[in-house]
Amino acid sequence: MTVNILSSLPTRARLFSVRPSTLTKITITNRTAAAHFSVCASSRMASHPQSPPPAPSIAPENGAADVTSAPAYKPRYIDIGINLADPIFRGVYHGKQRHDDDLSGLVDRARQVGCTKLIVTGSSFKTSREALAIAKEYPGTVFTTAGIHPCSSSIFDPAHPHSHEEDGDGEHTPACGPDPDKPIPDDAKAIDPEKTETIISDLRRLVEDARGPGPQQQLVAFGEFGLDYDRLHYCPRSLQLHSFRAQLSLAASLSPQLPLFLHSRAAHGDFVACLKAAFGERLERLEKGGVVHSFTGTVEEMRELMDLGLYIGLNGCSFKTAENCEVVRAVRLDRLMIETDGPWCEVRPTHEGWKYLVEIDKKEKAAAEASEAALRDQANQVNGDAVPPPAAKQPPKKQQSMKKPQKKESEVIERFKTVKKEKWVEGAMIKGRNEPCMIERVAKIVAGIKGVSIEEVCEAAWQNTAKVFGIDET
Repeated sequence: MTVNILSSLPTRARLFSVRPSTLTKITITNRTAAAHFSVCASSRMASHPQSPPPAPSIAPENGAADVTSAPAYKPRYIDIGINLADPIFRGVYHGKQRHDDDLSGLVDRARQVGCTKLIVTGSSFKTSREALAIAKEYPGTVFTTAGIHPCSSSIFDPAHPHSHEEDGDGEHTPACGPDPDKPIPDDAKAIDPEKTETIISDLRRLVEDARGPGPQQQLVAFGEFGLDYDRLHYCPRSLQLHSFRAQLSLAASLSPQLPLFLHSRAAHGDFVACLKAAFGERLERLEKGGVVHSFTGTVEEMRELMDLGLYIGLNGCSFKTAENCEVVRAVRLDRLMIETDGPWCEVRPTHEGWKYLVEIDKKEKAAAEASEAALRDQANQVNGDAVPPPAAKQPPKKQQSMKKPQKKESEVIERFKTVKKEKWVEGAMIKGRNEPCMIERVAKIVAGIKGVSIEEVCEAAWQNTAKVFGIDET
């Protein structure tokens, strides 16, 4: 008796275009089904003598059917900008403890999505030291930067006290912070050279102390520093420029130099001019390169930065408008890095880039559902079970008016439970608090905008980041 083995196979197996010579890669563990499979295979091989005889397969003991196929790509990420020194990741909001310290849960969630490397940004003396302490707590996973953010640069004001314990509060969005509509008056006060020398000397010492022996350093970049003219309510323009120039001079004098972790917001002209003054017209004296993180500038500005050899860091703030998305589309993959910049800069439904996330996640959901259905069908047929016909749809029951309305299903994939900070439970994310596990959304949106695969985005960003910051890939 000759049996057509391909027609006897489950639908799931036929989808893989299995050839007779490779059918033995399908393992069946049910003894009766295995015997039937053997008869079918023998008959099939007899009618096709040109096919080599199949090698015997060893069935696993768990009773499952296994179809050999190419392994799916597992994304890998390096979050180049995460503000883990912010007290919000310790459960402290505006000075009040709202829930337990959940930093370890955050790192675990990041690892679950493939984000195995985190670069914690230092934005003041205080946060730079705290970032280094976190890196020591998670060696090989957490790395750091050290510098003075433009919003923390008021310490250069002669009237501002310079204290390592008070420089920078760790939160650039305090509840009672300065009014954005009322920038600090830029009186262009005389700068105290002695105070500047003290601050820069202390920063040099912090950097040099953090650069320990060995090839794998915890401190991987100098920064975050630069210019931010959107937030002059934290520090006036003149002090920001003074801070940036003084730190550029320090960065250029380090031996060896560190890569630069740069910040530029609504200040492109001054930003580029300061960089060229420190490192040359083509930044030819910049030994290790650098990244302009959280980029929100124009296409022309971005291209000038890439032409100077700098990298572009993208996060949720890079997808707000259609113009932002055009910038993302123009970023070359060989100049791309990705980040979350948590606890801020999350991707929101109001962002132009959100639609790309919805489209990709919809396809992932459909593929997952189809795969599950095919596996169920395969298991039923292999084990000799009849596949039940689809149940007839019943007319919907009228909902009782007193019944609590069901929560609307999210249009994007939600991997982890999200709660308000007052209802925190172990393992849950906090609503409105961005964190590294959300970097996969950044990668998906970049891929959607650029029309490339997620794998291309992930691998380009990983390779660029590992190369610039000297991070071991293991």
